[in-house]
Amino acid sequence: MAISLESFVNRFRKSFQLIRDNVETLTKLDAATGDGDHGVTMVRIVDKAEAAIETKGFGDFAALFKAMGMGAMSAGGGSAGPLMGQFFMGLANGIPADTNAMDTAAVAKLMEAGYLGMFKFSKAEVGARTMMDALKPGVDALLAAAEAGKDLETALAEARDAAIAGAKATEQMLAKFGRARNLGDRVLGSADPGATSWSFIFTGLCE
Repeated sequence: MAISLESFVNRFRKSFQLIRDNVETLTKLDAATGDGDHGVTMVRIVDKAEAAIETKGFGDFAALFKAMGMGAMSAGGGSAGPLMGQFFMGLANGIPADTNAMDTAAVAKLMEAGYLGMFKFSKAEVGARTMMDALKPGVDALLAAAEAGKDLETALAEARDAAIAGAKATEQMLAKFGRARNLGDRVLGSADPGATSWSFIFTGLCE
């Protein structure tokens, strides 16, 4: 199965809606370990990114991803906006030659480019209790599925499951970034809100 880049970008709209639908969950998670604003911040981010899709359209994907990134970065609310902004802008480095027929490998490379964009800004590795604990496993699952020759929907489902597992794993991680790092083992038992956001994003990318 192949998918157009336009169709794949439109799947992010489902991801964005899941963020909105779960804003209270994200707020509660952040209130336990931070200042409680992650949920509303993520809603602002996805609203800005979706507005860029509406405004820019699909004539120039590089310009679209830049606009989504700039929108996310303008949302304020600490590090989430810049991190998500770098992800969206990073997608521009993974645009395939054929935007009308992306296979699993092309989608995996696109998402990897977004991850690399965020990683260059964040520097956080898996295990630091950040967004990366869901984003990186999700991208790795896509790349592994592509290498194994799996179809796109199977690959996206495996990426979703990996992201959910990664977010769950943060319940047993000490924080190395942000305000939560000052709480020591008091963060244990509560999932990282940023990683949880990415579990929702990967879920939305599935059919």
